[in-house]
Amino acid sequence: MREWLGLVARLVTGGVWIVAGGLKLGEPYESVQAVRAYDLLPEALVEPIGYLLPVLEVVVGLALVAGLLTRGAAAISALLFVAFIIGIASAWARGLEIDCGCFGGGGYDPDATAKYPGEIARDVALLAASLFLVRWPRTRLALDDLIFRPLSTPRSET
Repeated sequence: MREWLGLVARLVTGGVWIVAGGLKLGEPYESVQAVRAYDLLPEALVEPIGYLLPVLEVVVGLALVAGLLTRGAAAISALLFVAFIIGIASAWARGLEIDCGCFGGGGYDPDATAKYPGEIARDVALLAASLFLVRWPRTRLALDDLIFRPLSTPRSET
């Protein structure tokens, strides 16, 4: 049963990363603006992170959906979700009204305060799914099973 739950965790979390990153790839400047709006990073890091984050999200998502290097992809996914939860909570605590930029966009959003609890809850659930996969990376229908298949032990002749 755990391997089927892992498959669902992989597909859902990976699918979210592919959609989130894919929507931002076409609008890289908006991704940079979303990172800048959080006002957490030195300006020298805003552009590189804004441009690279969507690519990382898509790569992590593809790895999870394919079940390739699942534990590593899930660990990166978990770290990203922790960073996003901290970022959203920080924006909320500082009274910033910004779109999370999770699926593109970013910048001022007059309804942001009402959205923060749901965004944090979503990211906590996806963090839990990612941590599940870090702990139990073997899942159904995963490329890991084909590539890293345990070698069968030779039968001893008696």
